[in-house]
Amino acid sequence: MPRICDVTGKKPMKGHLVSHANNKTIRTFLPNLHYRRFWLETERRWVRLRVSTSGLRRIDKLGLEAVLAEIKAKKKEKAKA
Repeated sequence: MPRICDVTGKKPMKGHLVSHANNKTIRTFLPNLHYRRFWLETERRWVRLRVSTSGLRRIDKLGLEAVLAEIKAKKKEKAKA
């Protein structure tokens, strides 16, 4: 399973690890992902999402239904294209 946030779409990034001698080696920056279960009151069921910490903050700010509606719209848009 890829390391992608379900809410924000964050993915691993590539960058350089720079030593004191200024040697550069490629490294990977991984997003801070967590599996979380959310209770969806309208459907009376649990929803399991893999979210980053910024995704958790987004759910706290906008609400779970609004974020799930955005995710469904993105999937529908991606399927169209």
